[in-house]
Amino acid sequence: MRILSIGGGPAGLYFALLAKRADARHTIRVIERNRPYDTFGWGVVFSDQTLGKLEAADPESAREIVGAFNHWDDIDVHFKGRTITSGGHGFCGIGRKRLLNILQRRCEALGVELVFENDVTDDRQAAREFGADLVIAADGINSRIRARYAETFRPDIDTRRCRFVWLGTKKLFSAFTFAFEKTEHGWFQAHAYQYDGDTSTFIVETPEENWRRAGIDRMSQEEGIAFCERLFAKYLDGHRLMSNAAHLRGSAIWIRFPRVICARWSHWNDIDGRRVPVVLLGDAAHTAHFSVGSGTKLAFEDAIALSHALAAHPDDLAAALARYEAERSVEVLKIQNAARNSTEWFENVERYTAFEAEQFAYSLLTRSQRISHENLRLRDKAFVECIESWFASRAGLPERALPPMFTPFKLRGLTLKNRVVVSPMAQYSCVDGTPDDYYLVHLGSRAHGGAGLVFTEMVCVSPDARISPGCAGMYRDEHRTAWKRIVDYVHTRTSAKIALQLGHAGPKGSTQRGWEDADEPLPAPGDPATGERNWPLIAPSPIAYGPRNQVPRAMTREDMDRVKDDFVRAARWGAECGFDWLELHCAHGYLLSSFISPLTNRRDDDYGGALENRLRYPLEVFRAVRAVWRAARTVNGARFVLIRESGPTEDGAKKSEVIHVPARLHGSARFSAANTGRGSVLLREWRIGDEILGFTIAKEQH
Repeated sequence: MRILSIGGGPAGLYFALLAKRADARHTIRVIERNRPYDTFGWGVVFSDQTLGKLEAADPESAREIVGAFNHWDDIDVHFKGRTITSGGHGFCGIGRKRLLNILQRRCEALGVELVFENDVTDDRQAAREFGADLVIAADGINSRIRARYAETFRPDIDTRRCRFVWLGTKKLFSAFTFAFEKTEHGWFQAHAYQYDGDTSTFIVETPEENWRRAGIDRMSQEEGIAFCERLFAKYLDGHRLMSNAAHLRGSAIWIRFPRVICARWSHWNDIDGRRVPVVLLGDAAHTAHFSVGSGTKLAFEDAIALSHALAAHPDDLAAALARYEAERSVEVLKIQNAARNSTEWFENVERYTAFEAEQFAYSLLTRSQRISHENLRLRDKAFVECIESWFASRAGLPERALPPMFTPFKLRGLTLKNRVVVSPMAQYSCVDGTPDDYYLVHLGSRAHGGAGLVFTEMVCVSPDARISPGCAGMYRDEHRTAWKRIVDYVHTRTSAKIALQLGHAGPKGSTQRGWEDADEPLPAPGDPATGERNWPLIAPSPIAYGPRNQVPRAMTREDMDRVKDDFVRAARWGAECGFDWLELHCAHGYLLSSFISPLTNRRDDDYGGALENRLRYPLEVFRAVRAVWRAARTVNGARFVLIRESGPTEDGAKKSEVIHVPARLHGSARFSAANTGRGSVLLREWRIGDEILGFTIAKEQH
């Protein structure tokens, strides 16, 4: 084949040498806009795991790359005058220019044609002139080719919140270094690491609002660098910070990271009657925030995967590109998920600055969620045991290494023996709401299993509050008796505590059991087990949960008072049964949730419209319930749902609005804990008239 790579960064060069190495008959040209030894940025980072892949793909270049590496195991976290060190992380740094030079020489040795100082503005013309059979779009994070064929690639570019500047220094750091400094404008952080014998990368990052408050947006490049030198002077030991972005003026060297995801990675052009594919590689296809150090790793892995796919399908480019995209899109998504977690941690670092240094460092090291508690133990057992002992002492235990989940948890007057909670899960196994021996065994066995707190499923406050005929209730005297039997068993036979979750299904009621046709109304003859038929539903507005569900009746003031009284009675009975914890279910599209969500609350009275109005009825219920719950020995909780700002409808609750719901409710009702969860407000994207209703539930835990 004749292969044209537009872009001579790590992705384009490494693919070119691998493809040529795999089949010397290929004619390969790499076109780069810069001069042979120009580059921007300083060092790049690899984990030890990446080195094995490079060695397997091309031992010759791998040996030279490894020979140029600066290796370290430790991470130093500087915070509030203390330094916390964790080892065993296994990183390598290399200068970006040195890396490119190694790849350039290897390409030349294999017979790859390198063309420099050629800024390709028309990839079709470049492909035509070269007679390309395959075009590699390796033109970087701001890819022109990706933009040109955006309808095919469908890029999703998310410009993140923080500003950062990529600098260098002659100060040599013996460990990968994170340094955090508080200013009158907010927190700034530095990411620093040595990548060769005399130079280190030094990245300074801060949320844009801090950057603007500090006036850096109005500074010259030199003034902005001087600001960073003063701020981080104690880490630089008199060394200067340097920029190699002379082509940028003023504060333009401070950028916001663009997260790139593409729906498709290849596009086909018709060039002089031939179908010629253009395939994205490296940063043109995807990006991962620099805080996880995976950009160059991903570029190399893309190159390896594409070269393997071409070798596996030498006569079928479409099959090769499909294999490449299928393999890499999944692997990239894993890294991007971790990178998103890491990015958000740094964007919200002020949230964690109230921590003591030990907890702050632990949070930093596990921020991506790729490093778990036990994975961190494998890397640095002594560090983890130190953290565990510190945390145990804060929980009132003698200092000893104990996994944090097994330390006691205190909230108001209640102490849980550990932090393991059995979450609510509907069993659909009651008859007319009464929990029988099955529930005694089900909840009792969970309590014997060692959890600190065991939740009931959502216990419904009236017959018409049930999801299905099999749901548990607290609306008949026999329910109170049955629940007291279960609570007494948990208290007398185990050391666990037991929580009662109260709720009302609202528009999601009168449906089949979870193992039947879930979320669908009862069949016309009635429930197979009980013969019970569909019952009328109520909701804030007459909006059905799904296209086959009943349209509920909009609640009147009389309905609202009746339902509130049902909650109060159920809560009072729960206290009499001896439950330790009460949770009010305001999530998953059930009645109280449907008041909060603008998707299901279209009222034009005091209970609809603005968020304050939509919260009004759930707050009325909560206050009434709390008044009858014996606060001296119990805890009040509430469960809420968060909805993403993006989604198929514009009238869904804004993320910026919904994240304040627990705070507003706490300010008004003084609950002790909020449990945020994902769940359905409406069946996804079903149409009412000309209006599409839909939602996307936030997966973040706040």
